[in-house]
Amino acid sequence: MTVSLHEAQPAGRHAAIPPGSLFRQIYAPRVCDALAYSMSTYAMPLVVLATTGSASLTGLAFALEWIPRVAAFGFAGALVDRSGAAIVSFLASLARALLVAGAAAALIALPPGTVETVTVMALAAVTGALTQLSFIANETVGAIVSRRTDRQAHKVQSVLIGVDQTATVIGPALGGVLLLTGPTLMLACLSVLSFLSAALALQTPPTPLRAARHGGPAPGGGLREGWQTLRLLPSLRRLVAGLACSNLMLGLLQSASPILVEDRFGRSPAAAGVLWSIAAVPTLAAVACFRASLDRLGLWGVGVISATVAAAACLAVPQAPSYIGYVTLVALFMAADGGLTVVLRTLRSQVIPPAAFGTTLSLTILLLLLPFPVAGVLLALTPPPYLDGLIGACAVMQALALLVTFLRLRNDPILRARTSPARHQA
Repeated sequence: MTVSLHEAQPAGRHAAIPPGSLFRQIYAPRVCDALAYSMSTYAMPLVVLATTGSASLTGLAFALEWIPRVAAFGFAGALVDRSGAAIVSFLASLARALLVAGAAAALIALPPGTVETVTVMALAAVTGALTQLSFIANETVGAIVSRRTDRQAHKVQSVLIGVDQTATVIGPALGGVLLLTGPTLMLACLSVLSFLSAALALQTPPTPLRAARHGGPAPGGGLREGWQTLRLLPSLRRLVAGLACSNLMLGLLQSASPILVEDRFGRSPAAAGVLWSIAAVPTLAAVACFRASLDRLGLWGVGVISATVAAAACLAVPQAPSYIGYVTLVALFMAADGGLTVVLRTLRSQVIPPAAFGTTLSLTILLLLLPFPVAGVLLALTPPPYLDGLIGACAVMQALALLVTFLRLRNDPILRARTSPARHQA
């Protein structure tokens, strides 16, 4: 079923959301899910590195973690559109909680060696898919609710990004510290967060539903429908393409940082986890500044500034002389990436029609996440002496991609418009 951009929307679309209920409906569920997301994303490669001591297996584990996440998008968006975000988030979080709890108990009985390594890598793959399902559901809720907040979508999205970045501050550091005692305690904490996320998912508001096909959704149908919608949204399509190239650099830094921190700078696995927590702190301030700047600079202005800082920081990463210098450059990149995320989420919440939001959101996130398993494979295939060259090449590609993207978008009316309440269109 093709969804036109002019298709009639559900009657409740414009119903106002009382400000006091935003915390209960979207912020509290997002907090627990974002913490679980950040712990599973940043701590799983650390677990593999601590277990095996192998750079290649760490890169492979990173790829295995992201490949199922990418594969989940073939049906995740359609599932959210047809079943509702709340039930999808609840079931995905509950399944993750039970799986991680079982794995934590199993690792206590397993001896160190191949079986333990395979168990942890398989756990990373499965939890990756479940985490992505809950993320799509929570992102859909946030976008739909932000449309109903008296034309303040960019402010709601900024708060959600702040929640995500706060989780990025806490999650990796917590995972790295817990990992010092072994993987069991870290997995137990992840299981508790997942149970809380499942319970809070029941508080989220209903989202617009699309009628199911005869016999259920066809394999890949959600992505096809999402692509049909994305083709009608050229500004979103161009922005996603540029940010996908930037995400290759982000994925490479995420997967390579444990190796760089331990081998080059002589720090512990906990320092590799703390790295991302430190880097996320300036991102919180940057998101707040970008939020205030949107009314004066517009989405395009904020995007250009963010892209410039991101490209400059990444080009300097291979020359980082010390752990402190490396952390500083990663922090600059993460802060700039926060600004690009504000631009993407605000644009996405404005231009995607609600009835097709889940499928189109799934496709855009799929395109943005495809570079992550590619980064893991590149790391697994690259000998450690050539790692700086790989990072430098990806940084150059990122800079060129962002330059082309924002040059093509410089005359886009939506990105050029200011986002004040009088002009912001939900």
